Amino acid sequence: MQDFRQTYLSLCKEGGVKPQESVVAQIQESRAAHSSRLDLSGQCLSLDTCSVLARAFQNEITLTDVSLSDCMLSEEGAKVLLTGLCGNTTLKILDLKGNNLKSAGVELLGTLLACNKTLRRLVLEWNALGVWDEAFLSFCQGLASNSMLTQLDLRNNQINHHGASELALALKHNTTLEVLDLRWNNIGLLGGRILLEALQKNKRIVQLEVAGNNIPSDTLKALERTTGHNSDRKSTLRENHMKTQVLSKEIQKLKDKKSHQVLSLMETIDSQREEIRCSKRSTSIQIGQLQEALNEWKSAVNSITAKLQMTEEALTLSEQKNVNMVELLTQVKVEKEEQMERQSRERKKEQEDCVSREGKLFREIQNLSETNSQLRNKAEEMERWCKSQQHQIFELKQELTNSTAELNLRLAQAEDHLETEKRRSKQALRDMDCLRQKEVEHVNCNLEESERALQEHIFKLEGQRIQLKEELSKFKAGCVTERAQAKEQLERMRAQARLEEQEHVSSLKEKLRSVHSSLQEVQLHCSQQKQTISEIKAKTNHQSIEVDGLRRRIGELQQELLGKDQEKVAEVSQVRLELQEQIGHLQAERTLQRGLKEKICALERENKVLRSNHREVLLDKESEMSSMLEKLRLKEADIRRMREDESNRASYLQSAFLTYVQGSPLGHCSNPKK
Repeated sequence: MQDFRQTYLSLCKEGGVKPQESVVAQIQESRAAHSSRLDLSGQCLSLDTCSVLARAFQNEITLTDVSLSDCMLSEEGAKVLLTGLCGNTTLKILDLKGNNLKSAGVELLGTLLACNKTLRRLVLEWNALGVWDEAFLSFCQGLASNSMLTQLDLRNNQINHHGASELALALKHNTTLEVLDLRWNNIGLLGGRILLEALQKNKRIVQLEVAGNNIPSDTLKALERTTGHNSDRKSTLRENHMKTQVLSKEIQKLKDKKSHQVLSLMETIDSQREEIRCSKRSTSIQIGQLQEALNEWKSAVNSITAKLQMTEEALTLSEQKNVNMVELLTQVKVEKEEQMERQSRERKKEQEDCVSREGKLFREIQNLSETNSQLRNKAEEMERWCKSQQHQIFELKQELTNSTAELNLRLAQAEDHLETEKRRSKQALRDMDCLRQKEVEHVNCNLEESERALQEHIFKLEGQRIQLKEELSKFKAGCVTERAQAKEQLERMRAQARLEEQEHVSSLKEKLRSVHSSLQEVQLHCSQQKQTISEIKAKTNHQSIEVDGLRRRIGELQQELLGKDQEKVAEVSQVRLELQEQIGHLQAERTLQRGLKEKICALERENKVLRSNHREVLLDKESEMSSMLEKLRLKEADIRRMREDESNRASYLQSAFLTYVQGSPLGHCSNPKK
């Protein structure tokens, strides 16, 4: 209301109009009461104030109730106010009592009713609307096109039966008016009948006041009955509407419940399906992982078996090479023995040949024998040294056995970490294979080098033997020539024989020294050959030890493979047991799914039963509604019959009244006024 007061004052300033103090006071009172009602009843409003109020009503959105009763509005003022109210969109109650509206004002009221979509109550008491026939016709047309007005007060407006006929036409087309007050007008008998016919078509009017209109009592009763029937019909429609709303709400609740139950069931079914899918996926993943592990184990076993075959082939090749080396060594020994025998035979022949001539050399030969004994002692010492070396080798073998036992213990301790070090062991096996191959190649190279060295040494010995043979042949030839010269010149050169013998002895000594040195060299070479043979034996022993270790390793690997096979068999059995357990779980889940499916079927059956029950209930309700409608139709038929009876009675009474009137003097009735 403060905004309305400000707009009113600002519009007065703009129009140069002095605001009325009484109007401002009324606006101030309504603002103080914090109400949306503006009461200007009894105020004498000028044309300027009416124009300002009209402009304020067009822009006001807070007013819902305006009272302009007994304001003595002029024709121009009423026009201005009504045109302003046509543009208002919030007004619900309008009171224009006692303003003596003219034809222009009445026409504007018709336009107001046709344009306004918010007005619910209109009070037009004491305005003489029925005097202006054409204007009242436009008013009735506006009332017919209105769709919001529910209460209309037309008391004391001098409405005759022509106006009542126009109003009846408007009521036939109007569908919202419920309360109509027509008291203290000049409707008369014809107007009452016309209103009765209109009320038979209009079922919305619940209250109709027609007292003081010269209407007979039977028509009044008929009008009251029609309004009563309309009120009953309205109450029954309200009750039916309430019942239908309640039923629709209950049906909607039941539908919501059933839909919620169905959604919950579907969610549970979806969750169970997802769980089953997850379990299937997990089982398939586990089976795939187990299959991959089995494939890895199979590939590892195949690789190990291939490596074992390769090592066995390498061992067989090394054994064949060792056998070949042993055969070569035996051949070399046989050849050496044969050479020694040949040399001993040649020496014996030379000694037998030279016994007669070289008696003086026995001492030197004894010395040589002593040197030979010394050499033999040295050889025995070398053999002892070889035995000590063999003892050391035996001790080393024991240490190796102990180390192998310790390694076995370590292997037994490391079996727990085999699973984590499988890949490392594979790489280590590969490296070991490479190292073994390299060692075998190195040994083969050493053996080949030793064979080459032995062959070269044998060739050297053969060259030395050939040289010795040549020297011996030369020596024999010299001896033969000397014998011949000695025989020929025994007599001639006896004196010189001693000198020659001395020279020959010296030369023989030198030759013996050279032979002794060559023998020493041969003995040294033989000792070197023995050392090389002992080294080869040691290498062969070492290789045999390595072969034994490899065989043991192969046996251990075979045992490990057997253990791994057993472990694989146990794991496969465990996997089978786990798979059987998973299959049992899956079968149990299938049984649970079957139970759930059965429950779902049962619930669907229950849903079907409930739906059938709801349908039966709905059918029952619809049958009840149809029965109620039939009852209403019967009641309307009864009402129509009662109306027809009453109309017949009224016609009879009218005919009787006319006959009575024709037979008696006429009487006049007066209309009471306030």
